[in-house]
Amino acid sequence: MDSRRPPLAPACPTLPEYVRHWAETTPDRRAFTFVEHPAPHSRGVHRTLTWRRLDVRVRALAARLAEEAGPGERVALLCPQGTEYVAAFLGSLSAGLVAVPLYTPGLPGHADRLAGVLADARPSVVVTTSRAHDEVRDFLGTGGPRIVVADEVPDGGPDRQPVPLDPGGPAYLQYTSGSTRAPAGVEISHANVVANARQALAAYGLDTRPMTSVGWLPLYHDMGLVLSVAAPVARGALSVLMDPAAFLHEPVRWLRLLAAHPHAVSAAPNFAYDYCVATVTADQKEGLRLDGVTALINGSEPVRPGTADRFHAAFANQGLAPGTHCPSYGLAEATVFVCAARPGQPLSRFALDRDALAAGKALPARPDDPRAVLLTGCGTPAGQRVRVADPVTRVPLAEGEVGEIWVQGPNVGRGYWNRDSEEVFGAEFADGAAGPGRWLRTGDLGTVLEGQLVVTGRLKDLIIVDGRNHYPQDVEASVQEAHEAVRRDRLAAFAVPGGAGGECAVVVAEHARTAHLAELDVAALVRAVRGAVSARHGLRLADVVVVPPGTVPRTSSGKVSRALTRARYLEGAYGGQARTGAAV
Repeated sequence: MDSRRPPLAPACPTLPEYVRHWAETTPDRRAFTFVEHPAPHSRGVHRTLTWRRLDVRVRALAARLAEEAGPGERVALLCPQGTEYVAAFLGSLSAGLVAVPLYTPGLPGHADRLAGVLADARPSVVVTTSRAHDEVRDFLGTGGPRIVVADEVPDGGPDRQPVPLDPGGPAYLQYTSGSTRAPAGVEISHANVVANARQALAAYGLDTRPMTSVGWLPLYHDMGLVLSVAAPVARGALSVLMDPAAFLHEPVRWLRLLAAHPHAVSAAPNFAYDYCVATVTADQKEGLRLDGVTALINGSEPVRPGTADRFHAAFANQGLAPGTHCPSYGLAEATVFVCAARPGQPLSRFALDRDALAAGKALPARPDDPRAVLLTGCGTPAGQRVRVADPVTRVPLAEGEVGEIWVQGPNVGRGYWNRDSEEVFGAEFADGAAGPGRWLRTGDLGTVLEGQLVVTGRLKDLIIVDGRNHYPQDVEASVQEAHEAVRRDRLAAFAVPGGAGGECAVVVAEHARTAHLAELDVAALVRAVRGAVSARHGLRLADVVVVPPGTVPRTSSGKVSRALTRARYLEGAYGGQARTGAAV
């Protein structure tokens, strides 16, 4: 029998010890289910591992990997989404190796990043599956790391005692998404990931109630790995996985899995909720019941109140409770989770004066004021400390003042692999104003309002023109509302060198798939964009470039990469695209 309520979880120091615990105490309970969609309109083929079966596969892979690499060496995971990925990750940890969660070379647009990460991590061995073996072999070329094919490793083999693991030692390298700079590998210890899994469970009230994790986020992404692997392992709960491509092809598949599993918890970036609203049809909603969903975590990019409103309005008739939307904040350097709004609570909304916000003050404005910035609160910390500091003076700031978000807790990573990390991971407040100890400088900007963290943007992304600060995501929101032909969430605003040593602002935006560039009045679109940005932000755009769908680069987690878009713009990569010419 598969009881819906797992027993209370023990306090194990590592994820492999949790796996062994659940295999001994609840061997026949379902641990991981991967739902494959082999055909365009497939309802899904389920493949499940029980805790006993997962333990068998983890032990077999750990023994095989130990034949290829020694303790502390890196193991790159180039597997498709699925249970083999989970077993390979946990097997690497069990063998005392350092996992490097990655993806297969076939992921569109990310071959250069994959090559760069492999060159940085220098793995001794690569794990893949028989389905992806040939493309992985061809990508690595001759003289590359040794390849282990996970699904060809037999269950048997010599008995092998578990390797004693140091909780403070590195468990895996979590490479950052690269939205603002080149990806860097964060060293996450065994203790870090266990602490963060337990923090996430506590934050969403899942440490004492039944849960099923339902996820399509890629397992190489920090949120996907913790929510779909680490947290369920620490809780002894079922995790249901699907491929990110399956979600993108037919978003209703995700909603059907949420409906099929009671006490479902899931996470997605902001754009995914808007995507569901735009693409799920009335026929697909028929028979869909979402009243059993516990929490929908919204993170990875600024959470927009309008997105939550549209999503809940679209699926209210399917029983979706308004309190399920949980804006959250996190980053790879802190394993992932930092702050979260709790399930069952109304969305915290803040309408702030745009000019004051640009000057570093969070002052209230009327929500209907066109110059107001609408933001959501991301709740409170979970088992860690969060402060807002002046990024220059390192002095703690009061509530309502905007500064850099600093984090301290057992989930903060050890540092960047093979890089000097002291400036980021070893920060201290001036004169010890916030107490002793080292803090993580996140590079994110925010403030505290009504006891909640409100994230306002990225320090490195700020557009500074004529001495005034402009948040790029705020400018981007105005651009995509200015004309229906601008594709939502597929545009980037950034600063480039201007005259007299200053900076000027540029926007590169994809046009909607329904619009054909040859028939599009680009001049009218650009006029609308320039007018909207000027009126709302007092900002004159130096250039507006309209590009075809799929042109604006994205990070491995699906966010637009402003850094790479800016680099390509400066290289002249968009010179042949539609534009009205740069302003002079």
